[in-house]
Amino acid sequence: MELTTYGKSTGFCIDPIEKKPLAHFLPGTPVLSFGTAGCNLGCKFCQNWTISKSREVASLSEAATPQAIAAAAAATGCRSVAFTYNDPVIWAEYAIDTAIACHERGLRTVAVTAGYITATARPEFYSHMDAANVDLKGFTATFYEKLCFASLQPVLETLEWLHNETDVWIEVTTLLIPGHNDSAQEIERLSSWYADTLGPDVPLHFSAFHPDFRMTDVPRTPIETLRLARHIARSHGLRYVYTGNVFERDGDTTYCPGCGRPLIQRDWYDLISFDLDNGTCPTCHAAIAGVFESVPGNWGRRRQPVSLARCAS
Repeated sequence: MELTTYGKSTGFCIDPIEKKPLAHFLPGTPVLSFGTAGCNLGCKFCQNWTISKSREVASLSEAATPQAIAAAAAATGCRSVAFTYNDPVIWAEYAIDTAIACHERGLRTVAVTAGYITATARPEFYSHMDAANVDLKGFTATFYEKLCFASLQPVLETLEWLHNETDVWIEVTTLLIPGHNDSAQEIERLSSWYADTLGPDVPLHFSAFHPDFRMTDVPRTPIETLRLARHIARSHGLRYVYTGNVFERDGDTTYCPGCGRPLIQRDWYDLISFDLDNGTCPTCHAAIAGVFESVPGNWGRRRQPVSLARCAS
């Protein structure tokens, strides 16, 4: 088999790390993001469908070697490189080689993925990743079968394996789609499994759906649904639950699980305040799970396209 997308990309962009979304991994820092074409799922609600549904290599706009990507990330001040836009497990050879080149320059690596990968392939792929945001698209087999043309169980197994068998920093995102995976009962079951399997310290993001691809007849997610989901998850003991794709200061804030003090306040992707003392709460000294540095980044919410050819010149 030949990976025909190796060395080719749909484009490069510097994003805030919070956009992946990762709330507890080098907050405020810039990440060089890129993807290729295609996907191993067929989600009817795909938010990146022009990229993930493409079967044409011609849709790829820029050629880049792993070494060139790592060099561009370093030259532009990025702290990490994200494999995103479409699922990197389908271009694992390219992602792995790029990750190796990044690590040689002291850069971290991030996988934004649906977690739909076999047990045989998991160790090789994730051994090169420092962090991952995994999409848990719903919590019923029917949802995965009818709307994603995939299966739920392999994703749950990937999450459990990542948590128990690796040092990869993981966060999880669930896009709440009105009438399909947003019932209080389903969120209760998801939260209960999450607490029992991943524990209270793995951040969970509930994101708002917007009509796209083959589900343009479904309305946007009401903010009240996100607030209820967050409340349910927190009631199951999850300490770090966030809301995404909406302006919601409370749902963007990291609170101390010990004393309740707001420690990292955000406005969308902007850091408003960062009040950690070596990864702990300065008031009650509770440890905050994550990968933090003493001084956060200040990239903000900027999205900056990058030309690798210009970086090399």
